[in-house]
Amino acid sequence: MQMTACGRGAGTVTPLQGGFTLTVDSTGAASRISSTDAPADNHGSASGSTPFTLTYNSGTTATLTAPLTGPIQGRTFSAWSGCAGTSGASKNVCSVTMISNTTATPATPITPTVTLMPSAFTMDSQQALPATAAVAGPSGDSTPTGSMTLSSGSSTITIPAGTLPLGSDTLTATYTPDSASSPTYTTSTGTSGAVTTVSVDRSSLGPAVTNQILGVNLEAWYDVVKNADSITTAFGQAGIQAIRWPGGSWSDAYHWENSNDYLDHGNLPYICNTIGDGKGQMKLAGYSTFAQFERAIPEAGAGYDLALTANYGSNETCTGGGDPKEAALWAAAAVSDGHPASHITVGNEEYGDWEYDLHTTPHDPTTYADAVIGASGYYKLIKAQSQNTLVGVVVDADCTTSSGCTDGWDSTVLSRAKGYYDFVEYHYYAQHGTVTSDTYLVDTAAQKFTTNINEIKAELATAGEASTPIYVGEVGPNSGSNAGTQSWSITEGLYAGQMLGEAMNNGVSRFTWWDGFDNCQGPGNNEPGVYGWQLWGAQNIFSDGPTTDAHCPGDGTIGTLSPAARAFQLFSQVAVTGEHVLTAEVIGDTTDVRAYAATHSGGTALVLFNRNPTTAEPVEITLSSSTSTSDMSVTTYDKEIYDYTNVNCHADSVASHTPYPCTYDPTHDYSTAVWAAPTTTDLGTQTLPYTLVLQPWSMNVVIIKRQVVR
Repeated sequence: MQMTACGRGAGTVTPLQGGFTLTVDSTGAASRISSTDAPADNHGSASGSTPFTLTYNSGTTATLTAPLTGPIQGRTFSAWSGCAGTSGASKNVCSVTMISNTTATPATPITPTVTLMPSAFTMDSQQALPATAAVAGPSGDSTPTGSMTLSSGSSTITIPAGTLPLGSDTLTATYTPDSASSPTYTTSTGTSGAVTTVSVDRSSLGPAVTNQILGVNLEAWYDVVKNADSITTAFGQAGIQAIRWPGGSWSDAYHWENSNDYLDHGNLPYICNTIGDGKGQMKLAGYSTFAQFERAIPEAGAGYDLALTANYGSNETCTGGGDPKEAALWAAAAVSDGHPASHITVGNEEYGDWEYDLHTTPHDPTTYADAVIGASGYYKLIKAQSQNTLVGVVVDADCTTSSGCTDGWDSTVLSRAKGYYDFVEYHYYAQHGTVTSDTYLVDTAAQKFTTNINEIKAELATAGEASTPIYVGEVGPNSGSNAGTQSWSITEGLYAGQMLGEAMNNGVSRFTWWDGFDNCQGPGNNEPGVYGWQLWGAQNIFSDGPTTDAHCPGDGTIGTLSPAARAFQLFSQVAVTGEHVLTAEVIGDTTDVRAYAATHSGGTALVLFNRNPTTAEPVEITLSSSTSTSDMSVTTYDKEIYDYTNVNCHADSVASHTPYPCTYDPTHDYSTAVWAAPTTTDLGTQTLPYTLVLQPWSMNVVIIKRQVVR
């Protein structure tokens, strides 16, 4: 918006201390107005952009001209304030006689943007409709305040079932500024637009689905025998099918056989002392023998699939690298105990300098590959004792020297050990240390995982082993010692759910979360920008209970499911062996809505995520060539359910709460923290397409039984 300022002298006047200041102001950050003035003021200023100042001698008359239409935000001139007089057809010329410091302001109100949700979609007239209207001004301007009403559908924000007429109806939201915003903003309206659609194509089947992605790690340092009943109950609730043992970096120092030959203490396993050089030093490890562990956990309940990590880092005397014969005897013992391991991986994260490795050349891909191959290597010796056990090697995808890894690990191992591995094992942690971001964890991290999986697939193809299965042995939100609040928050649950969806879509053969029990870490990263109500961190997704570990107060009785465990519970309806992945395309809001789908006993299972923390999102579900379903159900876990764990939810529900307010349910008793289960709604027979409203920060499993095909 151009403005002209003209100065006219009234005789010869001597300026007093530089003259008087004329301030040309603006009504908002978006109303910047370019201006030229002639003649120049006392300091030679001939141009400016509001807000700007000019200096004139006393008695000078300045003339300011505002254009009627501005180039920014389509603003139009309304009126001047602070002028001695105005002229012109639209009163857009302002005259000011400088006898004191003066401010003149051209009013050019902003028309704010009004967004109305939901947009146009198909729905049953008996559905209640939560409608949200939001108003926003340009970046840098004040937040519009005032009132909002809905018309042409209802005068209320929540439209009850049965109040909308049959046929089509357009909702209109009208914003009216209050006294604080009226100088900057005008009245504005918005109408419903296009709705987000999730379209499932049932005509083309993707990768086979396996329930082996429903897995967790258990550790030898946790008393699994003592707590076996609680573990199996919790695993049953969450649908856990697969277990990895004996636990992370312990694996390369852990010796599964009894310690009688080295330590005068019964027949428990032992580990090398990893402090210092760790050579020749041993200590007891765990609470039970391997046979006791097998009877208590893998053979209990539904009979969990078992994967072992063989010790590559140390031999039995803790004086050198691992011995393949020890791993082979472990495989034989599992067979003898009646529960052979389905997978045995050679070592843990041996590409990393943090891993225990007593080989002469530690963390070396050639040394590692040579230990796997040949007649006396891990592969042949394990297979000789347990022919159906799959033997795998570790890969690192995108880990480099800067992160403590060995560059070129994957290419060397995959080529040199070719023919001596049945699968590869990969570990993925979205964040590291105290670096935590809800936005990254919820919106990006799971998709970065897929990028890394594709990198591994490309590496396998280069090695001539493109069909090799990928087992994700460890996965979690953070590899650091304590991620704090984010650990047991809804954000970790949304991340876990999307990780399961990405693993399913990518055809991952096995997937075990880090970890199940016994990694409560106490107070951690509790910065206000991370959403959650627990002032502690934990890597376990099932509670250890207050009597076992008091460092995580309020996490419930032993076996209580965290939001991440709830994600497994939801996905247990979808990750069914024998089914197939289906393509679920999101059309519309691809930022907030994420979808995964699979066949389901002749019907369809659909997993929908709303990644927006504050706004509900309606989505229209369509199935290729289908017009109705005999039955439909929706199971939901969302921010509101998680927020039941906040005993101060009412106070924290104010809009100003950082980073987001607690979702307050007036019907819920918040006197104690409650780790509530997902809710399930049976919708019965429905026509398709069907519109479902996804609540803020929610994961939803929709089971659509056999459909009627048009």
